[in-house]
Amino acid sequence: MAKPLAVINCCLRAFSIAAAAALCWSAPAGAGTIDRLKQDKTLRIAYRDDAPPFSFTDSIGEPAGFMIDLCRSVAKNLATGLNLGELKVDYVLVTAANRFDAIQSGKADLLCEPTSATLSRREQVDFSIATFVDGASLLVSGEGPGEFGALAGKKIGVLAGTTTEQSLRDTLASANINAEVVPAKTHDEGLAMLDQGTIVAYFGDRAILAYLASKSSAPGKLRLANNYFSLEPYALALTRGDSDFRLAVDRALSGIYRSGEISAIFAHSFGSQTQPSETLQTLYLISALPE
Repeated sequence: MAKPLAVINCCLRAFSIAAAAALCWSAPAGAGTIDRLKQDKTLRIAYRDDAPPFSFTDSIGEPAGFMIDLCRSVAKNLATGLNLGELKVDYVLVTAANRFDAIQSGKADLLCEPTSATLSRREQVDFSIATFVDGASLLVSGEGPGEFGALAGKKIGVLAGTTTEQSLRDTLASANINAEVVPAKTHDEGLAMLDQGTIVAYFGDRAILAYLASKSSAPGKLRLANNYFSLEPYALALTRGDSDFRLAVDRALSGIYRSGEISAIFAHSFGSQTQPSETLQTLYLISALPE
């Protein structure tokens, strides 16, 4: 069943502290990415064009969003920290389905989109220190159901092939609620289904849902449920076993957090009137690891 927001926030704070400590650990020594960066001076960033406000394509066709801005800053910090001079950034378009393949196959160096760090995914890739913490919620139309108990017999949309989809299915099963899960290929498709009444609710990370609602054809008819239904800790994915590169990325992120640059990056994506939550501020505070 849905947990009260206060309980979820408490869990998020606990996760923040645990994550910062756990991610200080380094994977077994590996080599590759830094050597290549020194040779071709190019960082390859994988991004999605369907995950605003974290990763999307803007009105002029350029990669944009919070994670894109953060990775651009990481690139600048890498160039300085590794004495590379200028470091060019190349963008590799991926989808929710093939994003980890791009890292595993070596097509991209960093996965810069709303990627939830999980233990099972760490069997495929490594993760940086945390970059964001969000939680899944429901976007509903009009007087649609805002609580899980009211979803029985209804159709609920969710982005296919994500931890969010699995979280939705697990939550419904644990609550013994018989509802039809309708996978969407993109968030835009999910929003369209909600606007058209094909589904009664769309399940996703709250920050993404808030952005989608603002882009709806009828934003006044949409509302966010009050509760979080899952925990989604974000981090940058990179090649598994390349501990030197991971350390360089973590050092860059820690510097961004310590300097306060993260506040400007947040404001650029979410607006100067929107303040990061207390939980997110705590996350950046404890993730600003000392040298």
